[in-house]
Amino acid sequence: MALSLSRKFLSLEDQEKVRKDFYNAKKMINVLGLGYKKIDICVNDCFLYYDEQSKNLTACLVCGESHYEPRNMVAIRQKNIPRKSLWYLPITPRLQRLYMSRKTAEHMTWHLKCCEDMDEVIHLAGSEAWKHFDETHLTFAEEPRNVRLGLCIDGFNPFGYSATPYSCWPVFLTMYNLPPKLCMKSEHIFLAMIIAGPKNPGKNIDVMLRPLIDELNELWTNGVETYDSFRQQNFIMKAALLWTISDFPSYGMLSRWSTHGKLSCPYCMENTKAFQLQYGRKTSFFDCHRQFLSPRHPFRRDKKKFYLNRVEKSPPPPPQRLDGTLMEERVNQLPDIVFGQPLHKHSIAGFGVFHNWVKRSIFWELPYWKDLLIHHNLSIMHCEKNFFDNIKNTVMDDKGCTKDNANARLNLQLYCNRSELELIPQDNGTTIKPNATYVLTREQRALIC
Repeated sequence: MALSLSRKFLSLEDQEKVRKDFYNAKKMINVLGLGYKKIDICVNDCFLYYDEQSKNLTACLVCGESHYEPRNMVAIRQKNIPRKSLWYLPITPRLQRLYMSRKTAEHMTWHLKCCEDMDEVIHLAGSEAWKHFDETHLTFAEEPRNVRLGLCIDGFNPFGYSATPYSCWPVFLTMYNLPPKLCMKSEHIFLAMIIAGPKNPGKNIDVMLRPLIDELNELWTNGVETYDSFRQQNFIMKAALLWTISDFPSYGMLSRWSTHGKLSCPYCMENTKAFQLQYGRKTSFFDCHRQFLSPRHPFRRDKKKFYLNRVEKSPPPPPQRLDGTLMEERVNQLPDIVFGQPLHKHSIAGFGVFHNWVKRSIFWELPYWKDLLIHHNLSIMHCEKNFFDNIKNTVMDDKGCTKDNANARLNLQLYCNRSELELIPQDNGTTIKPNATYVLTREQRALIC
């Protein structure tokens, strides 16, 4: 309908370029090989009706839930309607089409010469992680047209924040072969998958990522014959996923190291010095930074300005991030866990005490995953926004959002030597919270607002 109406306002020449309706537009896209696959999934997110054998199943092999919605007895010929589905968009044909354009094909090798004779890192090709990957996989690096990818994932409510809670999770792939001005443009960011709600996939996200991981494995192992229109020759194009980018909760979903609790730091792991606050029961990383100081630094012996009556005695160096080989050894020791039965909680022995592993991540099925220096990255946008919001709310003394609340002052009395900030009890049973030096007065807030 919308396409038909829009054609009326176009010239005769432009009308020939616009299809009459959505069906014909979709038909044209399919001819180009840019279609999508609709894959049914168990309503509990524990099983994917992915291959030819499982497509005809009527119930989930894990939890036993029905594959289809209950059939209407009146409509006997009603088509089976799956209870839940996801949409997968294959990336191989779209990567091949990048080399069908002469300009884009030329830019796909820009990363090879971008960092020559430059002191500053202007592209990810100059990073330590990129260089380490090239040194480890020389055969892959010898062909500059091989594609380096980054995976981005986050959830959102497509109906707006005021609507019924609903969480939809798109999965994007970014190509790092292109120059910075091109690789971050929307036309070069591929939508690989749409995971429908109403809830986030959580621990079962590995089930949804199965089609993507299988295709990435195929692109790494065998590659695909591709025509390079710039050099006018065929070559075997391969691809590798260098890392993922997400916020901290999604970090835990992808890495399978839980980002909740005292062991939430995926770098410190069991060597963390985080603790749980007595008031508010939140995890605090206060005073975890002194271990990075030199052994004779005076701050290590200071008992008043940091954690009260604590001396930092940790010998250098501080806990280091495990490399991929050691990480793989730990991950391979984890038991196989299948999720999907909501009434039963799955956990590995020692969870929350000695480790925070939930299960083995599906990314370890990639042959090169153990060779990466960085597996998962935090989105700077989310970090900056969260830090700014918390600092702004605290400085502006927003009563409902400030982090400088009554619980914070009670914890301050236990762990710090800040008597001037402690709550002052009153005769009527209430307390007064003294204003901190970093809190703006009413007059100062008026000048800002």
